Amino acid sequence: MRIKARAKINWTLDILGQREDGYHLMDMLMQPVSLADTITLTPAGELSLSTGGYPKLPANERNLAYRAAVALQEATGCRRGAAIHVEKRIPVGAGMGGGSADAAGVLAGLNRLWGTGLNQEQLEAIGLTLGADVPFCLRGGLTRTTGIGEKMVSLPCGRCYDLVVIQPCRGLSTSEVFAAYHEKENIPRPASDNAQQALASGDTALLATSLGNVLQAVSQDMRPPIGEAITALKQRGAITALMTGSGSAVFGVFATEEDARDIARSLRNHWASTFYCRTCPESLIITD
Repeated sequence: MRIKARAKINWTLDILGQREDGYHLMDMLMQPVSLADTITLTPAGELSLSTGGYPKLPANERNLAYRAAVALQEATGCRRGAAIHVEKRIPVGAGMGGGSADAAGVLAGLNRLWGTGLNQEQLEAIGLTLGADVPFCLRGGLTRTTGIGEKMVSLPCGRCYDLVVIQPCRGLSTSEVFAAYHEKENIPRPASDNAQQALASGDTALLATSLGNVLQAVSQDMRPPIGEAITALKQRGAITALMTGSGSAVFGVFATEEDARDIARSLRNHWASTFYCRTCPESLIITD
């Protein structure tokens, strides 16, 4: 079985508060993009994990893909095994949900391979125990996500968007970014309702004035190349550009695929980790 597990972008990311247990209450508009990891699942007597593309990734219980398989076993009582191989293309530490996408792909794929019969809601509940973005990566589509990631509303999207993604520097510690956020004042907030309307209608003018990520200013302070990459995208004609997740990846929205591909090629001379991709309706594509 082969699964394409797609990365995500945050069109908006806002923080509405914090629970007593420390979890942040979020308001996010997210969507899958065509950049994807490839997961191969093969029946086996026990669980094993191998990875390619990023040799330093752990191939053990520290890897979210492996933990997803164990979580499915524990939730269902299934003791079947599988050889899991994850071929990485989604940048690591980018804020694009690569680990969450892999976990979602393993959950959905093994649920089918093992015949455990869980429905979407049950898979998303397991996913939430692994990470806040895993339920979204199971569901896909343009989604408004609130709470700690458990409240999702699927939304219509008027069109696909052509993007240039840059990871200009190494990743950041998510916990450090959130901690720094609480120390920073006067952070601009996204107009999430307007952004939702713009994405539904395809209104790029409204989109350009509505998007935002409250963690961007903090992450830029910690990693100045993030701001430099955003500026470079805007200077090259992006409709808008911003950071996704807690960074370090940023993306620019371009009017046409040709424009986006040309800009990606030119910027790759400066930032090696530069990609063309486009928004997609689904997060996971599973082929038996």
